[in-house]
Amino acid sequence: MIDLRSDTVTKPSDAMREVMARAEVGDDVYGEDPTVNRLQEMAAGLLGKAYALFVPSGTMANQLSIRVQTRPGDEVIIESRAHIVRYEQGAAAALSGVQLHMIPTDRGILDPTQVEVAIRPTDPHTLSTGLICLENTHNSGGGSIYPLASIERIREIALAHGIPMHLDGARLFNAVVATGVSAAEYARHFETVSFCLSKGLGAPVGSLVVTNDRPMVDKLRRFRRMYGGAMRQAGILAAAGIYALEHNISRLKEDHEHARRLARLLQKIPTVSLDPDRVETNIVMFDLVDSSRSVQEIVASLKKEGLLLNAVGGTTIRAVTHLDVTVQDIEKAGQIFARVLSR
Repeated sequence: MIDLRSDTVTKPSDAMREVMARAEVGDDVYGEDPTVNRLQEMAAGLLGKAYALFVPSGTMANQLSIRVQTRPGDEVIIESRAHIVRYEQGAAAALSGVQLHMIPTDRGILDPTQVEVAIRPTDPHTLSTGLICLENTHNSGGGSIYPLASIERIREIALAHGIPMHLDGARLFNAVVATGVSAAEYARHFETVSFCLSKGLGAPVGSLVVTNDRPMVDKLRRFRRMYGGAMRQAGILAAAGIYALEHNISRLKEDHEHARRLARLLQKIPTVSLDPDRVETNIVMFDLVDSSRSVQEIVASLKKEGLLLNAVGGTTIRAVTHLDVTVQDIEKAGQIFARVLSR
């Protein structure tokens, strides 16, 4: 079975499992797990920040970042299809008491002018803008990369209004590898940045939140416990994250190449609408046209042929390449697509 549903389906390699088995551990709630501490120091260093906190998931990382930077009743400016909007179960409202000012875009990339217009005026009759959230790369935008110039301009606007910024960098290292812009250069424009170890980097569990603010990281740790994310001998998991950061960043380039190869194969199928030039990282989004079958029926047929994907809209399918997918798998996937979609 070729699994292109997500890069979350990756399995730890034998080498990663070995370092997990040998990991030195302690009680992380007491701050005594040496492997967790090493991972946090490594993550902070990579992103040019002073502090990092290891958490179980990307959703928790995002929600903790919202919680520590907003007050109930605040509004958060965010793109309308961001992960925080679509895939986090309304947690921003439920856990932090904020509402989301959702701005629609073509590929998940907010224009600085859109952000500036969305900021609420200082007025006792309206709510306050408490936070600006960006996502890089943007999942629902097809793995699109935030232009650094746009981030810099949005940062200028935020600073002028005294508004903090959070980056959902679940796939930040895909952007780093694709552009050559360092993670620290992206991160310096944000008060908090989250990134996942459990997607393209291949670890089984975990994300990190980084910041330069010591009081903020203390609050992050406190809310992590409140949200049920405090772990004990978590060094077993942190060891996988260390291995991922040491071995699996540069190889993301292969995933990007595989995604572009898949896009070229899909482009040849008459019932597929796709612009290969929009495939910037490891996510391929394409639409089915002139099909008598629903997208769910197509996905079910592909599964019977040995290919797993996700339908993400009325006519849209998403394919995600990752470290468990080879170039041979991509060629075979192209053949399955052609066979199923030509029926």
